[in-house]
Amino acid sequence: MHPMVKPALRRAWRERQTVQFGITPAHAVVVGPVDTATGSFLDLLDGTRGLALLREEARSLGLPDGRADALVDRLWAAGLLDDSTAGGRAAEALRNRKVELDRLRADLASLSITHRDPGAAMERLAARRTARVQVRGAGRVGAAVASALSASGVGRVDVLDSGCTEPWDVAPGGLPAESVGERRDVAARLLVRRSAPGRSVRAAGSGTRTAADPDGAEEGAADDAPGGWAAERPERADERAAAVGGGGAGLSLVIVAPRDGLAAYVPDPASAERWIATGTPHLYAGVVEATGVVGPLVLPGGTACAGCLTEERTAREPGWPLMLAQWRSGRRASVTPACDLGLATTVAGLTAAHALSFLDGELPASTGARWEITLPLLDWRSERIAPHPRCPCGAAGEQEGEGMAAPGAPHDTMVR
Repeated sequence: MHPMVKPALRRAWRERQTVQFGITPAHAVVVGPVDTATGSFLDLLDGTRGLALLREEARSLGLPDGRADALVDRLWAAGLLDDSTAGGRAAEALRNRKVELDRLRADLASLSITHRDPGAAMERLAARRTARVQVRGAGRVGAAVASALSASGVGRVDVLDSGCTEPWDVAPGGLPAESVGERRDVAARLLVRRSAPGRSVRAAGSGTRTAADPDGAEEGAADDAPGGWAAERPERADERAAAVGGGGAGLSLVIVAPRDGLAAYVPDPASAERWIATGTPHLYAGVVEATGVVGPLVLPGGTACAGCLTEERTAREPGWPLMLAQWRSGRRASVTPACDLGLATTVAGLTAAHALSFLDGELPASTGARWEITLPLLDWRSERIAPHPRCPCGAAGEQEGEGMAAPGAPHDTMVR
């Protein structure tokens, strides 16, 4: 173990013998009393020393025997320490990929705050490289989500869409202006590849991955390797998914972010049947008529699904199925979507954050719930979605999970 005070938590003296690590109440910790020798010892916890050397340094500072171990134990329990060598083989492999890790250091710092155990941040960052996410839609929301996930270290991001890029699909962080007129699947492929950390594109027009790989992987390596990318037309992807045993086989998460936000606001239960059957988590997101939606994140058999949404809305509005059939008829397919760039970017960012939280082992607030935001006031509001007893997904028979604890004030840890 090489203890290191988490550098992402800023340090400030509250008064002469009390130190606060962190600014925000959600993660701040107060440590005290801290005398001069103890303060000097805290400066040595930078990840470059093992416990044996730290004990020697503590003695040289005049601290009694056993004090170094006691300090490390207390700081560890308070969630203030990381371990610069922890995380297992996958984490060590990532440490050796300097270009990739440098791109991800800000993400690593954030994970070190949200995950208290030493080494947990690097372990989760390394685990992202093994995840595979499918983004269905390459419009202003979907393309930006795919780009963000790829840039955040997700190992493989498949983007499914059809047709050619339109001028109104272009967005910062999403499809670039030069992709207008190109097939969306090709444009999405290049976007995801260029966004991936540690990668350099040498043959932008080719369909083969080109990478500068510190681990020595050859150019054109198989797309199934960690850090890969892919983008396909929906019909081709569906054929390949069926061939491997269902639409969700091998996927960590499916994100439904259609260019026409109607399919995210009122998702079709039939389109999610194979994800329900294979137990594949899926998250809806999009913008429709200047309203952005994120959620629900569906955990098949455990939380409300698209079918539950439909049953609940129909119970409240008997005319809902008739109106929905008209909206889905396709007669307005040529109308430019009302998708404000700022709103689309906001929805894409929140969607990516919720997806990453889930991939990192948490249950974000979109689990079994929907978040909505509407122009021009832009007030976020959430709605809990209960599993419907008439829906065949079976979630209504499951017990509701416990809610997550709300952030509180900084907690104290006394170092004696």
